[in-house]
Amino acid sequence: MSRARVTPGRRAELGLLNSVLAFVLSRGAGVREAHLFTTLGRNRGLFRAWLVFSGALMLGGKLPRRETELVILRIAHTCNSAYEWRHHVRLGRKAGLTAQEIEAVKDPAAKWRPSDEVLLAATDELLASDDVSDETWSRLRAFWDERQLIEFTLLVGQYRGLASAIRALGIQPDR
Repeated sequence: MSRARVTPGRRAELGLLNSVLAFVLSRGAGVREAHLFTTLGRNRGLFRAWLVFSGALMLGGKLPRRETELVILRIAHTCNSAYEWRHHVRLGRKAGLTAQEIEAVKDPAAKWRPSDEVLLAATDELLASDDVSDETWSRLRAFWDERQLIEFTLLVGQYRGLASAIRALGIQPDR
């Protein structure tokens, strides 16, 4: 992809509320303008609804932040979403992932503690087949309760879909 198919919106396209939300969220992401927010914000109501859902997964989730970021980084790597990878490397560090762990996300043979290993294996299975084997599900249940597993499956779907949207819309890297 060489150019944006949908360009980031300005205040006129976003409206006052989405402009403010995009500004605040961009700063929280560590950038002046997160093109993801200013692009998706062009669809005003859908953007706000998406933020509620995303916020529930990111900030109000039942999975610990570190593990959430680990899963998102695996998805970003597997789906070749450089945009999400850059954002979530920063967020992963804030959540407690080490530089070595972040780099190891790219290596399917890397050694992880058992709870991380099964989350990554389940992520890989969901991305490959839209399902998780009974064996992997059993292993997940040793570490995570039902609410966390519901969240996990929705998290994988959300970030896989987001990677597709970023690519299809041509969302450009942030400056």
